[in-house]
Parts: sequence; structure tokens; C-alpha cells
Amino acid sequence: MTEHQTIGKGTWIDKLASELLERENSLGRNTDLIRVESGLGASGIPHIGSLGDAVRAYGVKLALENLGYKSELIAYSDDLDGLRKIPEGLDVDNDQIGRRVSAIPDPDPKGCHESYGQHMSSLLLEGLDELEIKYDHRTAHETYKNGLLNEQIHKILANRKKIGDKVEELTGQQKFQTVLPYFPICENCDKLYTTESYEYIEDEKKVRYRCKDSEIGTHKIAGCGHEGESDITKGLGKLAWKVEFAARWSAFDIRFEAYGKDIMDSVKVNDWVSDEILNFPHPHHIKYEMFLDKGGKKISKSLGNVVTSQKWLQFGTPQSILLLLYKRITGARELGFEDIPSLMDEYAELEKIYFGKIKIENEAKLIKSKGLYEYVNLLNPPDMIQPNVNYRLLLELCKIFKDDQENRVNKKLIEYHAIKETNPKINNLIRLAGNFANEFDISEKFEIELDNQMRKALNELVQILESDEVIEDLQNSIYQIAKSNEIPPKDFFRILYQIILSANQGPKIGPFILDIGKTKVSKTLQAYL
Repeated sequence: MTEHQTIGKGTWIDKLASELLERENSLGRNTDLIRVESGLGASGIPHIGSLGDAVRAYGVKLALENLGYKSELIAYSDDLDGLRKIPEGLDVDNDQIGRRVSAIPDPDPKGCHESYGQHMSSLLLEGLDELEIKYDHRTAHETYKNGLLNEQIHKILANRKKIGDKVEELTGQQKFQTVLPYFPICENCDKLYTTESYEYIEDEKKVRYRCKDSEIGTHKIAGCGHEGESDITKGLGKLAWKVEFAARWSAFDIRFEAYGKDIMDSVKVNDWVSDEILNFPHPHHIKYEMFLDKGGKKISKSLGNVVTSQKWLQFGTPQSILLLLYKRITGARELGFEDIPSLMDEYAELEKIYFGKIKIENEAKLIKSKGLYEYVNLLNPPDMIQPNVNYRLLLELCKIFKDDQENRVNKKLIEYHAIKETNPKINNLIRLAGNFANEFDISEKFEIELDNQMRKALNELVQILESDEVIEDLQNSIYQIAKSNEIPPKDFFRILYQIILSANQGPKIGPFILDIGKTKVSKTLQAYL
């Protein structure tokens, strides 16, 4: 990649920002301020996937600013969403299903927030704050209450027939042929998704509705039978998702929003509504795949298999989360806490590339790696390389020294010449690795191809480790095994580091094996033989 072909920092984020600008220019729209949006769900425990939507949008904001444009991120909490299912582990009464989450009591026994929706939104915003993501927070509750969508709601309901036809054409769903895409809050039972709007009185801006039994997923929710009218200008209801995104885009002047594969049909309809009904060219999009758990299931707030940023940050740095989210956007990925060690070490490698400690001959890869490092540091990278130690080495040492981990691991690191003296950043890494080692027992087995010569050498090392004889100089013994098998010692050491440490280098291998324990290392080696 030559210099003139490089867009911004050379990453997918820069390419996306460039495409967005190209589209805005072709539309002839003002680009003095380019708003990007992320919709935040407030109905369940926020996880890395829901956090990722906002983090990636923020990346586009940074890329736009890097290209010389002013931009801001709107983080929109849908706290008027009705509760469809009670997430695993939360103490919420079943009779709250169907009510808007801004009207449900805080599920936390401490009662730290005014509502369920505010509590869940605060967890996601806290995650963004910990990653130093800057945003303008808006809520559905305040947006509807303040009438910010009134004009859009009126246009949508006035064009209900067109929209119903288009929904059926694009998705096959016939529901909106007979009902309006608007849910009033029942003035009798206070539920949202039991109401069915069947008539719009345009000159009064009111909808007529009935509250009837409804099904949400596998749940049946009893309606109260009430029939009434609801004024759309009073904030006493909300648009259906099939049209609500479009209303927000128009009202907030949104130019970019990513979306997950699971809401693709809704986005298609909203794009059409935005373009044809609201006369607002829909935002530029990118579709991303959902994160899956290690069993291949979609990470779900209701299933309780969530990986939260709060829990992640007990074991990894904010940069490890940002690297996970910024390294790529396409393709489904399985995600679990066991990914933290590799992400921690991958970040350390990126830092070495950025500061020239690792040489990359391929110019395109070098530019992309440096650009990724800068985005992981939110385009504010440090001035110099930071103190670091291989995370997997820290894990092994923390497993050995379960008591007084910080002091004892520091002493070993100095003994290994991995560091010269204790350092607050290294102490933080030891703390994170110690938390991981104390909570998880995860042994990664990497695919390593061994030829017969290397297998013979490893078998000889296993015999030495299993022998009852005292090993006076294990380092020299390993060196001699390599030489006698006509293997360059550095190649033998590298294989041992890959097997024992999942890395290409590490501390002096002989003393390190003795610290881990001969029996344990022997079993690890045999697993590869």
C-alpha cells in the first residue's frame, strides 16, 4: 500500500469514515457536524456486544475527526422499551413483563437507581466511561416526553397504509396492515406491549387503542381490556422498532449507525421510512455479526451468558476490550474471558510494532498495525513504549505464587531480567493476571507441528524431568539435548516457550521450568507428544 492509497490510519474504521464522507458529499448535505449514533438496550444486563456498538461508532467519530471533521456520538438508551423477558438471575416480578423499563423498579436490592431502565443504562454507560468513550447520552423517556419525535410520529402515522404495505413487501410481516406502528401506554394497567393502536385521528394527533392479550416471544401477557385514546404529543407511548430508528435519525440528524445482523429487517424498513416518508436520507450503515459464547450460542441478556465489561476489567485492561472491538468488525466470533490472555499479549505486540521494537517488512501491514494501535488508544497513544511483561508469563507465576502475588512475582521478574525494578504498571498487570489465575483454570493448547527430530528431543527432556535424579543445571541440559539432536538451541527454546507459555520467547527456560514444577511441565510436554 503506497502512501497516497492509505486512508487515515489505514484501518477498516478509516475506510468506513471515508465512505461515509463520500456519501454525504454526494447527497450535498452539510458536514459541519457529523453525528453518529449507537442505540443502547436498557432491558437487560449490558455485555461486551452491546458495548461494542457504541465503541465502534466512537471509532468512526474519531476517524472523522482525524480527517478534519467535527463529530459527536449520540448514545441513545431505549428505556421506553417494554420488558419482554426477565434476564437470568434478576429478581423481577413476572407481572412487570410488558411494562416499559423506565417504569419498573430497580432490580438491584440496594435500589441505587430510579428504575430498571436507568440501572441497566448506567451499567453500559459505566462501561463506556471506563474505556474513556465520550458521548452525548439521550434517553427514550426524555426524548418522547419532550416531544422531540412528535413531527416524525405524526408523519409516520399519517402514512400508515404505505408503511404497512412496505413492511409486508420487505419482511412478509402483515401485522402493520391492520394495526399502527405505535404502542400507547395503557392508561389503565400501565403496560406497553399489550396495547394495539387501530386508528389515527390526524387533526387531534391521537391514536385509538385497545389493551388486549398479547404474546411476546414465548410469554403470554394479559391485557386489561381497556379501550381509550392516547395523545402522541404527550410522551405516553412509543413507536415500533420497524419505524422508530428512522424517527430518531431524522430528529437527531444521524449520519452513521452500525447494526447487528439480528435486526437487519428492521433496518431495511427504517431506511425506507427515513428516505420516503420523512425525507431524510438514512444514515450510512455497516452490518456486524453478533458475538457468540464459547458454545456457539448468541450472547444474550435473557440467557444470562453475558460477558460484561465490568467483569472483563477485573482481568484485562481497557485496551484489551478496545482491541477486541477494533481489530475487525466482520464475521461472527466466539467470545469468553479465556480470550483475555491472547488479547493482552497481542496488544503488547502491537505496541512493540508501533515503537519499532518489532520490524514489519510489509508496508501495508505495518501501517494497519500502527493505525490499530492508535485507535485502541483512542488516537491518543503514549509518547513512549510502556513497561510490559508477557501476560501468560504473569499467569504462570501467579499460579505458582498464590500468596503475596505482587511481591513474589515482582522478585521473579527481576530475577528473570524481565524488569529492572517494580513499576505501578507492572503491578497492575500482576493484579489482573492474579485475578485471572485465581478465578480460572484455563490451559490453552496451541497447534504446533513437531517433526520427528523435535519429538525425540522433547521426549528426552520429559525423561529428565521425570527422573528422580537431582538436576544440577537444567538450562545446560536443555541446551545439550538440542545440540545432540542437531536442533538449533534457539529453535528448541522457542518450541518450549510455545508449549509452556504460548509465546515465542520468555525468561531463562531452565529456571522457569523449575519454578513451574518439573511434573507439571512434563505433563504439558507429553500432551503435545
